[in-house]
Amino acid sequence: MRVLIDANILIDALCGREPYYNDADQLLRLCADGRLEGSLAAHSIPNIFYIVRHDYTVEERRNVLLYLCRILHVEGVDNAKIISGLENADFSDFEDCLQYECAAAIGAEYIVTRNQANFRSC
Repeated sequence: MRVLIDANILIDALCGREPYYNDADQLLRLCADGRLEGSLAAHSIPNIFYIVRHDYTVEERRNVLLYLCRILHVEGVDNAKIISGLENADFSDFEDCLQYECAAAIGAEYIVTRNQANFRSC
């Protein structure tokens, strides 16, 4: 099964955010074990790097994100996705729209997120 994992889920796992940590950690373990084909949108990487700065040093952040890039497919954001996202009036949150564009590009069956309200039109 192919899934795109939203940045909020990855941050839950990396920062131990309760009550979401266990589910997020289990999801990453399934991806690391190859039982699930996980992906993340490329634009999530700098967002995560910035958001977890209070929990990790620069070196630790680099190592954690390198690990994620090794167990998850990183789907790029290109001109076509940006244009499609800007033309997509179903989303009020452009970042979430780019998540959707990346998920569509890889043929993801699901987007794993806690921000379900922004993906109602999917």
